[in-house]
Amino acid sequence: MSPESSSRPTPPDGPSRFNRRRAIALLGGGLLLLTVVALVARRGGDGGAHVASVEPRSPSGGSASARAQGRAGAAPAAEAGEAVAGAPRYDATTCWKDLERFNEGVSIDTFREWAAPLLVSRDPLVRMYLKERLTELIGNDAGRAGQVLEWTRDAGPKEFKVFAMALKDSEAVHLPEVSRKMLELGMDAALEPERRAGVLSSLDTQKQLSPDALAKLADFAKDPASGEAGWAAARTIARVMKNDHERSANAAPYLDKLLNIGTQSLDEHVRYMALSTPMETAPVLDASATEGFAKVLTTEGSPDGRGAAAHNLALSADRAKVLETFARAFEPEQDVCVRWSLFRFSARAAGKDALPVMANMALVDPRFQPTYQDFERIYASGVVDFERVWLALADQDPYGCLHRD
Repeated sequence: MSPESSSRPTPPDGPSRFNRRRAIALLGGGLLLLTVVALVARRGGDGGAHVASVEPRSPSGGSASARAQGRAGAAPAAEAGEAVAGAPRYDATTCWKDLERFNEGVSIDTFREWAAPLLVSRDPLVRMYLKERLTELIGNDAGRAGQVLEWTRDAGPKEFKVFAMALKDSEAVHLPEVSRKMLELGMDAALEPERRAGVLSSLDTQKQLSPDALAKLADFAKDPASGEAGWAAARTIARVMKNDHERSANAAPYLDKLLNIGTQSLDEHVRYMALSTPMETAPVLDASATEGFAKVLTTEGSPDGRGAAAHNLALSADRAKVLETFARAFEPEQDVCVRWSLFRFSARAAGKDALPVMANMALVDPRFQPTYQDFERIYASGVVDFERVWLALADQDPYGCLHRD
């Protein structure tokens, strides 16, 4: 558990960007691509929609599917298409050449048709390759981005993920007309919540959000009917805040909206998303944000939300205010994990100067006596940096808060 972590970590990010050339090399090296050969061969043959499944034969003579039966990524026969008895066999070299032909020959107009058989595979490397190739095809072209965005309306689940991720990583996503259309689609009540959530999540690579876009996302996140898409809207605000803060040290407008969501949404999961994600950016709180998070300590019903507020308050510019707030909140707080947050983040906020407040907390709750003595010993040894203090603790999870449900 790191010094910045709360009792519950925030949801992980999506898959990291994968180098397309590496994906091609790995796929060409013998991964199970059930339909790559048939894809190109059939296109030049009878032109029919049916694509026969084929298997690369291993150097030892065994089929790839026999070797891969235990792999979770192998495509089931029902998805791969009808198994054809006596179908031609292809070695890895042939599969590699056909993958290269797909890679060089596919265009934005043929991509959806050509990629459909490949999406039968459950191998994540196949989907990652397709995402990378589509990202390149979109480039910085607003028209192509709009075309792919329209595909997301009726795409199947696997297609949708590839399309949304490709849009998210494209250069075109930063064009105002593209981001505006994506926001409009994400707000479209005619789409199911999961699809709206995916579209809104594709906006989280934006360098910044305009005041209008920020307001729309925040209002949508607070809407009780938004559901999963509201959760995604709050996360998108937080991720763009991180991008903008790294670029311009500007977090105030985003933090204000996240606080509004965290105190006004009726959905506990949305509130927690809004209250916890500022930890990833770690902005210094101004007076307004300090007051807002201090209010959360006394009004938020979720212990996780109160713990997240304590974490954020530890970075306030007004350290005296934070210590006073933590001291006042500790005694009425009944959850030991929130008390642990108030206790340790007092040290993060004020360092050695927090020891008197922490000593009083340990008097209120004797369970904290051993931990207080540990902090006191470390500070007495001359260590003052909070990260080093944290790493020197005898036990960083003394109250079992790290993995609680």
